[in-house]
This record gives sequence, structure tokens and C-alpha cells, in this order.
Amino acid sequence: MILIGTSGYAYKDWKGKFYPEDIKEKDMLAFYSKVFPFTEVNSSYYSMPTSYMFYYMMKKTPAAFIFVVKAFGGMTHGQDLSDTTTDRFKEAVKPLVDEKRLGCVLLQFPYSFHNNEKNRDYLKKFRDRMGDLPLAVEFRASDWLTPDSIKLLRENNMNFVCVDEPTIRGLLPPVVVATGPIGYIRFHGRNGRKWYDHEKSYERYDYLYSEEELSEWVPRIRELSEKTEVVFIAMNNHFNAQAIMNARQLLSLLGTL
Repeated sequence: MILIGTSGYAYKDWKGKFYPEDIKEKDMLAFYSKVFPFTEVNSSYYSMPTSYMFYYMMKKTPAAFIFVVKAFGGMTHGQDLSDTTTDRFKEAVKPLVDEKRLGCVLLQFPYSFHNNEKNRDYLKKFRDRMGDLPLAVEFRASDWLTPDSIKLLRENNMNFVCVDEPTIRGLLPPVVVATGPIGYIRFHGRNGRKWYDHEKSYERYDYLYSEEELSEWVPRIRELSEKTEVVFIAMNNHFNAQAIMNARQLLSLLGTL
């Protein structure tokens, strides 16, 4: 099963390009969920989510709609795995778990999170603190792309996140790796000029893939699908609704429309 969606959905600059011009933000998720089968929840990275938030989101969407929840940034960037923090996070996503609508928890680590003994131990601790929750791990630093690291993820039931991003020294290349039942691909765009040199964070993801560039991924996606039970594909090039355009293009290329 291959599910294609976007990283987040509540973008004002999508009005008139995907959403109706007069749509209210509170109605965006209901509209989005009629078109796509899942979304990444970004807000949980910036502030600790609550169970009420997910109850509310589930009520707005079809019963089959899936949520991938970004881990709270305090856990991935602040390295806070205290009982208080992890218990609050697990309690928050419990409604999604109970209704079988949690795709996985997305652990998005920063480039500064390098492959060393301390951070390998941190991954093991993260797995332990999250209990049975399905976890997908996105590394930014390419030094994680080693046989030992892949083995570490497999042994700890953590799913590797494949990425498409600018070809910049130190970043992960576009490889296909499966370390568990979940396949995951995130398209960040290839705006190398703005990856580090930007004033607003959205500038990094200001990129529209060509059909040729997306076509490069079709055999890789099929390969990943053969190795896993489900593949989540999230378009993160959200500026100006480019994620919507490319998600639809990729659906067409895969023949799943």
C-alpha cells in the first residue's frame, strides 16, 4: 500500500490553489482529507500535543484517514526523554492508537545529531520510552548511512525515512532503505541555494519538482513497497501549494489515480 500526502495542511498560501479562497483554517483538514489519505501533523513538533487535539482532528476526517505525528521537538532536538515529557506525548497520541489511525511517530533529528555512541544510545532510549508506538526516524546527517546504523534501526524496530533533498555535502543522498514494516519517503525539494541561506524557514522548501525528477523515484517507491507493508510519501515542498501539485503528479506517475 502506497499513501501519498503532504507535510502539514494548514497553509494560507494554499487558498485559491488548493483550498477555496474563502475557506476558514478550521475547515482545512476536512477539505484536505477528502483528497488525500494521510497527513503529517507538524504542530506536535513545536508544542506538546494533547489528546483533545487529536480527538478533534479525527472528528473532522474519514474513519480511514491516517495521521503521522511528528515527535515533540523537545525530544528530538532538546533530547528530553524524561518520564513527564514522554508520558505526556504517549497520552496525547493514545486516541489515534485506540482508533488505529496513527501511521507512526516521525522522529525528525537535526543535522547536528551525528552518528556517535551517545546518539546511538539515545535512539535505543527513545525506542524504550515510546513503548510499542511505531517510529520512523529521519536523519539529516549522512554519517548515519552505514550498515551498523541500519542494523541498529532494525534491531530496535525503528523505520528508516528516505529523503529527497538538495545534493549538499553531509546531507543524506536519495537512497531506498527499509528497516521495518513501514516505508517512508519525504520530499523536501532541491533548493540548495536556500537550504542554509534563507530568512524564512519556508524558503528552504520553495521548490517545484519536474515530472522527470519525480519519475526518478517511481522504481524506488515500487522497490520500497515490495519490502514493506505500507509506504508513506510526504511532500514537504509546501510553499505556494507546490506539494499539492507534486503529490498529484506522483499519484499519476504511479498509476494510483
